[in-house]
Amino acid sequence: MTFAAAKTAAREAALAARKRAHQAAQGHAQAVAQRHLQAVLAAHAGKVLAGYMPMRNEIDPLPAMAAHSGPVAVPVIVARAAPLRFREWHPATPMVRGTFGALIPETGVWCDPQVLIVPLVAFDGRGMRLGYGGGFYDRTLEYLRAQGPVLAIGFAYAAQELPEVPAEPVDQPLDAVVTEDGLRSFGARTQIPLS
Repeated sequence: MTFAAAKTAAREAALAARKRAHQAAQGHAQAVAQRHLQAVLAAHAGKVLAGYMPMRNEIDPLPAMAAHSGPVAVPVIVARAAPLRFREWHPATPMVRGTFGALIPETGVWCDPQVLIVPLVAFDGRGMRLGYGGGFYDRTLEYLRAQGPVLAIGFAYAAQELPEVPAEPVDQPLDAVVTEDGLRSFGARTQIPLS
């Protein structure tokens, strides 16, 4: 099997696992994960946080984003092969459909996050992340990490963990993952304390 085929197969299996976890959770696993995420983010009060607007059966970070005591932003795709940009968000922000159907702020201040809640399809015990295949978060994390310390926290159901995510040298690892089972830190990569 080629590397591309292995990545596609892993993505399909992980999307199916995420869908099953989302349906089985009936809100309980998501609520527990949200409490864990809020506890982790409490250590980063005042820092610029980037979250995401959940789509389909992604686990929902909005309660943790709304509770954050600092600026909060969401990603905006500005070009196909470019890093994401982040526009300030709060629960009452007017939103419009952006690229790929994700909601984005209609207007607002652009900011560079220090802490990111990262959506994902799958993750592994090394902190490697499998996304949708566009490479947006890999380019974004590479860009932000070149500017200074940034903390990338994956947010997922525990069922989204794979034994090993097919990874390439350009893939950017996560510093931690939060699930309904709690926080998983990936050690030496963590540039900003998790708590």
